[in-house]
Amino acid sequence: MPEEPGMAQQFCTFYLDKLFFGVEVEKVQEVIRYHAMTRVPRAPEVVGGLINLRGQIVTAIDLRKRLEMAERAADRQPMNVVVRTDDGAVSLLVDEIGDVVEVEPSSFELPPETLAGETRKLISGVYKLDGRLLHAVDLGAVLQIAEARKVN
Repeated sequence: MPEEPGMAQQFCTFYLDKLFFGVEVEKVQEVIRYHAMTRVPRAPEVVGGLINLRGQIVTAIDLRKRLEMAERAADRQPMNVVVRTDDGAVSLLVDEIGDVVEVEPSSFELPPETLAGETRKLISGVYKLDGRLLHAVDLGAVLQIAEARKVN
């Protein structure tokens, strides 16, 4: 949901399986091309691995798996949207990076009924844009549930 009523908000956008998603731009540290990952034994399925980002070890969350989408084609390497959290940087693995898009709060709606299961819990809502919808990722929910799965 928009931070403050009446104020436009900027989103760093990306694509997953041709769907358009975004996270608030102020939460994004950087966007980088594919980085080799180190697998983490016994990690939840949504953890794609660890990347070494200039000496900083960053957990990479496969957003396709997190949103219960089909797996990425084996010949396509994901991009990294590195976001800031209270516990440090986390990378979201996405298919393709979009632009920074400014949205008006008046175009915001709650998640559509067509979203089901876990996915519905991870999308805070949608913004209606010209000819497409921007699915606003609830970053807190994505990372919180990932933390819960680590404990289990």
